[in-house]
Order: sequence, then C-alpha cells, then structure tokens
Amino acid sequence: MTRRDGFDLFLLAAIWGASFLFMRVAAPAFGPGPLIELRVGVAALVLLPFLVRHRQLSYLRSHLGPLAFIGLSNSALPFVLYAWALLALPAGFAAVANASAPLWAALVAWLWLHDRLERRAVVGLALGFAGVLVLSWRRLGFDDSGSGWAVLACLAATLSYGIAANYTKRHLTGVPPLAVAGASQLFAALMLLPLALIQWPAHMPGAGPWLAVIVLGVACTGLAYFLYFRLIERVGPARAISVTFLVPLFGMLWGVLFGDESVTANMLAGCAIILAGTALTHGLVGRVRHAGGETRGAR
Repeated sequence: MTRRDGFDLFLLAAIWGASFLFMRVAAPAFGPGPLIELRVGVAALVLLPFLVRHRQLSYLRSHLGPLAFIGLSNSALPFVLYAWALLALPAGFAAVANASAPLWAALVAWLWLHDRLERRAVVGLALGFAGVLVLSWRRLGFDDSGSGWAVLACLAATLSYGIAANYTKRHLTGVPPLAVAGASQLFAALMLLPLALIQWPAHMPGAGPWLAVIVLGVACTGLAYFLYFRLIERVGPARAISVTFLVPLFGMLWGVLFGDESVTANMLAGCAIILAGTALTHGLVGRVRHAGGETRGAR
C-alpha cells in the first residue's frame, strides 16, 4: 500500500465515521426510506456530471446488471438497514458495528472466490472482530430494554458490504471507480424511490436534517464511494474494506465533539484492539521488522 493509498484510507474513514452521526440526526425526521433515497439521489446528482465529462456513461449500458447489483448491495440495502438501526442506537455504536465488514469480506472471498488469506491477515481480521465484540457486547439483548434487532441490522448491512466488495472484484474489474460510484448511486436511487414515496414524512423536516442529508449525499456518499472504489481497484477488496476498522475511531470522535455521546473505557479498549487488527491486516507490523535482509519481503 502506497502513501497515497494510506491517505485515502484515513480520509475515507473520517468521512464515513461522520456519516453515522448525520444519519442519526436525519433518520427520525425523514424515516429510513426517504432519508436514504435523498442521500443516494444527491450523490448521483453530484457524480453523474463527472461521468459525462469523462465520457463514462457508456459503462451504465455495458455493465448494467453488475452496477445495479452494487447499487443494491453496497448502498440501497445497507444504508436503509443502518438508518433503521440508528433510530435505536447511538452513532458511535453503529460506527463500531461497521468494523465487522472486513470479516464478512474475508469469509465471502474464501467461500466464493477461493482466496487464500495469509496467517497474519487472518489474525488481524479475528483481532478486529474481537474489538467489535468488546464494544458491542452489552447491547445484544433482545428484551424490551435491549437493541438486539438493531445490532443485527447493522451486522446484516456489513455482510452486504462484504458481498459487494468481492462482487466488484469479480465483475467490475477494469471499470473506472468514478463510473462504479456514480452508476451505483443512480441505481440505488431508482430502487429506493417506491419505498421513499410510501414513507415520505407528513411534515417537512427542519433545516438541520436537510443539512445532514446534503452532507451525507455530497461528502459521505459521492466523494466517499469514489475513494472507496479507487481503493478496491488499487489495493484489492480485502484491504479496501478494512477501512471500516478505522471508522469506529472517527465515529466516536465526531460523536463526542458534535453529539451527546461519551467515550467509555470499553470503547477505548475496543478501538485499540480494532486498530491492532487493522495493522496486522495491512501488514504494517511486518514492515517494522528489520533484521538483515528480512525487510525485503515485508511488503
């Protein structure tokens, strides 16, 4: 992974970490369906002019099926699941649950694409998921005081992300990241339109929720997915999706700075474990070893 890829990874994590807070603000006012319809619709409006400028609209016809599936599995379905879950969960927790996506991606790649993971990467993925458990264990109850179903919705969303990452590798290799990002948001908007019309709020939301929607569409979706698909193209899906190991750190930070959330000892411990898993997954630990010629193979 190059320095540029590392910068994109951290920038993407910061943007996606903020997205949970914005969804937490806007979901009660709009409802899950309308909120996500607006989010992906705004993102499509932002990205499609760039597709026209770079003459990439032809990919919508030549890769119609795969792009539509990515619109469903990487945007429409997981976004709605998260928007629904955030009606009951804090933004920081949703960001933490998002860190299970690399585990699902690895399992899907092993079962479907028959990819082989290095032992270090397997340990890193397991360690990262252990960090998620440390942070979320107390919220798994399914009684009246628990949020178990909302937690499962978050995990189902991350499974969908894992499927989408591997599907992109298998069916959209060679398609420019801008085309994948723009087309997938367009197809997601078309898929969610009926649900949005059914659930559209009776009363117009205020300025705060509308501002959150605009930021979600422009920055947290349009810009973020361009960065994400570029990472998949440059470093592969297993490493690209491990950006979600870093999302909890930023999600909790934005929650403390701009929301009413607090950071507990369990949250800090969980984040430390997740970051350690990220280092193993990316091979960062191996690079610091230096004993004679051993560093030559630590790439």
